[in-house]
Amino acid sequence: MKKRKNIITVAIDSPAAAGAGTQAKLISKHYKLFYLDTGKIYRYIGLLRLKFIEKFSYSFVKIKINKLKIKSLSNKNLLSDEVAISAAIIARDKKIRNIVHKFQKKCAYKPPKKFSGSILDGRDITSVQLKDAMFKFFITASLITRAKRRLKDYKSLNKQISLKEVIKSIKKRDKLDRSRKHGPLKKTKDSILINTTKLSKKACFKKIKAIMDRKINI
Repeated sequence: MKKRKNIITVAIDSPAAAGAGTQAKLISKHYKLFYLDTGKIYRYIGLLRLKFIEKFSYSFVKIKINKLKIKSLSNKNLLSDEVAISAAIIARDKKIRNIVHKFQKKCAYKPPKKFSGSILDGRDITSVQLKDAMFKFFITASLITRAKRRLKDYKSLNKQISLKEVIKSIKKRDKLDRSRKHGPLKKTKDSILINTTKLSKKACFKKIKAIMDRKINI
């Protein structure tokens, strides 16, 4: 694949509910970067698996991904637990991952010309997919901080769940992410660690912006 030259590429990895998505959107807006939440691609395919049981196949997924419009990843149905479970199942399939990886790299290295580059966040982005990204960040936060953030998200969706249950769920997710065979969650040596536990969204963005500005001479 031929890559666009002289573009900004940003890769962000993080455990669940650490604030990576929020920061990725802020960075995308400020630097005019094409943004892709890679985890939602698996959720999108997970939803296809549930909706098109008889049609679902590798060729079907490939066609759907090649025609995928980014706005489709904003579908609220992607946030359901049923879709999350389906996504976790298909994410273990090597052929599905290969289809997704090709799409991710196309978004990263050949973003639409109106953007000055790209920013991708999700598992294994810094360690596998965008190893040569101009900027690589690993965003994290304490377990209790992440659980409180996720609980707030659930409440906005009118989902009844306790903080204790959310903590248990995130612990389980962390264990799965760190122990999975392909692309386990980990901080690469060249990724910059950003701990958001005691940082507001604005303070975290200012910290990341200062790092990026020094390199791109803004």
